[in-house]
Amino acid sequence: MRVMVRTFSELCITVGTLIVLFVVYVLFWTGVKADSAMDGQIDELQDRWAEGAVSAGTDDKPTETSPQTPAPYKDGKAFAVMYIPRFGFTWNKPVLHGTGTEVLKKGLGHYASTARLGQKGNFSVAGHRRTYGDPFKDFPKLRPGDAVVLTDGVTWFTYRIDRKPYKTLPSDIDVIDPVPRKSGYDGPGRYLTLTTCEPEWGHSHRLIAWAHLDATQPVEAGKPEALRR
Repeated sequence: MRVMVRTFSELCITVGTLIVLFVVYVLFWTGVKADSAMDGQIDELQDRWAEGAVSAGTDDKPTETSPQTPAPYKDGKAFAVMYIPRFGFTWNKPVLHGTGTEVLKKGLGHYASTARLGQKGNFSVAGHRRTYGDPFKDFPKLRPGDAVVLTDGVTWFTYRIDRKPYKTLPSDIDVIDPVPRKSGYDGPGRYLTLTTCEPEWGHSHRLIAWAHLDATQPVEAGKPEALRR
């Protein structure tokens, strides 16, 4: 009997140790890898922009026939950087085209079926709430009037949040429609939708934030007011 109790105790200790190691992996190591991947994506973007590419996420440069026509976004490739001052002035994440598992390990993901950045329609972006760098950990803190700023290396786009985050089910795909039904918008515009998981450590629901394009300015003009401290 004593041997059985000791064996059971040792088994419990082993299982407990494995659980602790798994938690450390989820909380720490995936975050370290994700932060490194995101930094690498931003560095790659900045290098591409410095070389004069027309559109981040593409390898095309201006031509005499179409100097202002951006090429299509490429799957799994970064094309913009997002800043949300509400999350801290050091918070910035790359935005990649697509929302697959591997894409969301490297940054935020653009729903391929939605509008391009700054264009008419609903530019929609997904991000992890927890794990893989916790990009949207503070999502519930978003409030009306908060700025969400993006750049594609040529233009700064400043969107403004219009309502507190909205909770819904994963099956509610209408949230990324050109004019989201429950957003309060009554017609076409230039909108932004952000999505993440709810609750913080689960995925039974989604949190949604909607914003409208408030201002744009050339990168050459310096940072937009929302990013100035």
